[in-house]
Amino acid sequence: MERDLTQAIVEDEDKAAHGERVYFTVPARHNVKLQALVSHINEDEELYQLWRCANVNAVDRNYMSDHGPVHIKIVANLALKLLRLLHEAGVPLGIVREHEMTPEDAEVVVVLAAALHDLGIAIHRENHEEYSLILAKDKARELLTGIYPVRERTIVLAEVLHAIIAHHWDVPCYTTEASVVKVADALDMTHGRSRIAFESGDVNIHSVSAQAIDAVHIRKGDGIPVEIEIVMANSAGIFQVDNLLKRKLHNSTIARYVRVVAKVAQDTERKIVETYVL
Repeated sequence: MERDLTQAIVEDEDKAAHGERVYFTVPARHNVKLQALVSHINEDEELYQLWRCANVNAVDRNYMSDHGPVHIKIVANLALKLLRLLHEAGVPLGIVREHEMTPEDAEVVVVLAAALHDLGIAIHRENHEEYSLILAKDKARELLTGIYPVRERTIVLAEVLHAIIAHHWDVPCYTTEASVVKVADALDMTHGRSRIAFESGDVNIHSVSAQAIDAVHIRKGDGIPVEIEIVMANSAGIFQVDNLLKRKLHNSTIARYVRVVAKVAQDTERKIVETYVL
């Protein structure tokens, strides 16, 4: 899946650069509700335009990295992969434990929260998590209609809104579902993902660090549910790990289930950091 996602990112970035539609996809497997949600997302022109409006505020007006359709797709795929690894390891899922729903419903929560988490940037970058709630409340209800009856739809809606507000690094997560969305948001860090700031001349530590990240791999860990391997061209990438990923992971419910390993891949690099384990 990682190789397919990496290739999809390249293709989607090219499409976005040429003004073409980027379609939202995740590996739904046999989850019929998730399949229906993905169809609803791709049929929703208003949602797609909100993603594009968010990207205008992020990239064109604030010189930030991509927060549009490509970012949304990456976060959804990474969050879903994290959720499945944690579930396979027996880590409790909030919607299952407290609401007696199913792991398939947890997947719907995670993917929908990822799809809506940055909508508020269409209003303003500052406090965008709160603004996302304003736009996501009705949009989530629309997207879930026909998939769930009212009771279950209301539960899923509440869990989605919790995951959205909790993706800010210092807002505590109450569920595994919210935690994987929070962490996945920080994992969209590979080189090129911050190329706008870098190429515009705003060569700050964030953009230089982002350029240093070659790849992010998520897999089942040895003796731990999840291992995240971050491959760096040089040790400047540690800034991304420490200042973006670490604080989000530590403010989630899943930190004890995740090992983060950062490695310098290039032999030519003066190896300030050989292997960094979080």
